[in-house]
Amino acid sequence: MLAAGCVLWRRAERSGELEICLVHRPRYDDWSHPKGKLKRGESAPAAARREVLEETGHHCIPGAPLPTVRYLVDGRPKEVFYWAAEATGGTFVPGSEVDRMCWLSPAAARARLTQDRDRDVLDALLTTLPDGRPDHPGRTSTSGG
Repeated sequence: MLAAGCVLWRRAERSGELEICLVHRPRYDDWSHPKGKLKRGESAPAAARREVLEETGHHCIPGAPLPTVRYLVDGRPKEVFYWAAEATGGTFVPGSEVDRMCWLSPAAARARLTQDRDRDVLDALLTTLPDGRPDHPGRTSTSGG
């Protein structure tokens, strides 16, 4: 199964600090990056943009490719292609697939993500941003989420 998504980011309006978008999927009760299955004939970058818009209500500008994540779902291989993507505006509307969305500091996002593989993709994003400084456990962070 092929899927695509983005690590969606923005700069906070007042502080200019980096914020990461996470979505909550009630079906799995998890926090992750927006992503979803490719439709027939759809390219991975187009699917990533579509999934971001569907799950977050935000438009985005995809940037650098991030590591592809591979894992098993019900014993079947799944491959998820990711991109760094800057949010360009929009409005979140809760739905049955995604019921909550939040913008968090990198450290708070890292702590809230359910899967380690999603933390790895977040870390990869932080190395692609010109001023990205990963906040890893062990560092002191004053940001909350």
